[in-house]
Amino acid sequence: MDRVRSVLALCAATVLAVPGITALSSAARAADADLARNGGFEAGLDGWTCTGGSVVNSPVRSGGSALKATPAGSDNARCAQTVTVKPDSQYTLAGYVRGDYAYLGASGTGTTDVSTWTQSAPDWQRLTTTFRTGASTSKVTIYTHGWYGTGAYHADDTSLVGPGVDAGQPPAAPTTPTVGTVTSTSVALSWPSVPGATGYAIHRNGTKIQSASGTSTTVSGLSPSTAYSFQVTAVNEAGESAKSPAVTATTASGPGGGDPADLPAHALVGYLHASFANGSGYTRMADVPGSWDVINLAFGEPTSTTSGDIRFSLCPATECPNVESEAEFKAAIKAKQAAGKKVLISIGGQNGQVQLTTTAARDTFVTSVSKIIDTYGLDGLDIDFEGHSLSLNADDTDFKNPKTPVIVNLISAVKTLKAKYGADFVLTMAPETFFVQLGYQYYGTGKWGGQDPRAGAYLPVIHALRNDLTLLHVQDYNSGPIMGLDNQYHSMGGADFHIAMTDMLLTGFPVAGDANNVFPPLRPDQIAIGMPATPNAGNGHVPSSETNKALDCLTKKTNCGSYATHGTWPALRGLMTWSINWDRFGGWEFSKNFDSYFG
Repeated sequence: MDRVRSVLALCAATVLAVPGITALSSAARAADADLARNGGFEAGLDGWTCTGGSVVNSPVRSGGSALKATPAGSDNARCAQTVTVKPDSQYTLAGYVRGDYAYLGASGTGTTDVSTWTQSAPDWQRLTTTFRTGASTSKVTIYTHGWYGTGAYHADDTSLVGPGVDAGQPPAAPTTPTVGTVTSTSVALSWPSVPGATGYAIHRNGTKIQSASGTSTTVSGLSPSTAYSFQVTAVNEAGESAKSPAVTATTASGPGGGDPADLPAHALVGYLHASFANGSGYTRMADVPGSWDVINLAFGEPTSTTSGDIRFSLCPATECPNVESEAEFKAAIKAKQAAGKKVLISIGGQNGQVQLTTTAARDTFVTSVSKIIDTYGLDGLDIDFEGHSLSLNADDTDFKNPKTPVIVNLISAVKTLKAKYGADFVLTMAPETFFVQLGYQYYGTGKWGGQDPRAGAYLPVIHALRNDLTLLHVQDYNSGPIMGLDNQYHSMGGADFHIAMTDMLLTGFPVAGDANNVFPPLRPDQIAIGMPATPNAGNGHVPSSETNKALDCLTKKTNCGSYATHGTWPALRGLMTWSINWDRFGGWEFSKNFDSYFG
């Protein structure tokens, strides 16, 4: 969010060197086998992990299906699978492609990784390359992908021919799990070990949510007073077992952590341009209608990027001729609070870059933010860090255990403020999609470097503070296309984008595609959907009819369109908008529609 509008620039997530064409392989020996699973895509995407890919029935080279994958933004539409191979053995990788810039390759060979490509294939064209595995190599990854900024490519009849390996059989299914300690937001599970299993996967309401190396785990991020069904599968190198019988557990009553008891079940959150003016005009605190349950004062900004010294003052009269006095402003805040409203200081915005690079800056942040809260008698803090405020160091790869100073110091500062002001301290966050949902594909610089270090950088902050967090309202605007849990890209402009982005927060998702590193779901009472109030307020505005479709789908599972959600969340907290001023400019359409929808 900025003083006119925020701009989210999706940066290139990875830069690949253009590979050379390798030599063609000789004919496979008669004893060799094709080790690629579902190489013709006849079983959909079974065996493949794809970005921007789907199975189509035309055009196909053989059978009834083929892959169609479309590069978008910083994604090259990679489709890959990992195959078990023999060490020190020769393999031939081949496949048919059509379209512009189609690649076929193998990585993790233990010797020299290989790839081959074509710049243009108007009709099906065979690509082939060979490699030899290393002395200790037991697995390789084969893949196809396109190229950035080009059109869709198709792939079919992919094969990896060479010496086969007997992977054995998947383990037997575990017996029924046992429910242990149950809280308002978590359920502990345990189960007997299964012979031959190297790990286990936990499924909630039929969807895989996390993995475990042992025979117990705790599923967190659940909603209070809600019944959940859990099943467990056993896994080994050969695959995954059938699911165990289901066990049901109902969480205890809430509210959960970070949820003040007097916050409405459905809340409307808005930003009030209190320190500046723009085309929407200045709105006095006393003139904010009663529809608004949480009012975020925009903005507290630092004296310099790394000082941690946050300052806030009312808009100067030269810029805002109708600005109230300090005394009137404070009195209006008290009146709002007496009516049950929450008033917070929002730190950051587009112009307020905050980097707590040192512990000294962290401590200054705590002191200066406390002074603002105490001066105006505020209820809490909104973190609206944008731009380059948060990014991850190259060695910071685990969102559950962050190392980067700007991340670690921010978490510490907020925990200190929460401890100082107590259980009713309201904590909200307004990250952009680049810093949250993009983490499904990319996290930081990535395993091989080259990605934008800001990708997914809010995830460790949200995760560390999830028990203190009152509301997360991601800015579903000024965003590029983002991949949802259906592995399809979703763009602004309709209900679908809000549904897909919100479903990710309520379902949880593997970070950077790692099924063993899952960002757990947040509670529905912690989520509000961020939208622009008018077309003037930011890119991605939708009419009230689309807003209501999104709410219908997420809370009632009706009007869902093409995206299939992973649940129904009637306790979804509500909506956030940029901004109260812009809503006034638009005749209060946004807030009136909210009041009408939730009664």
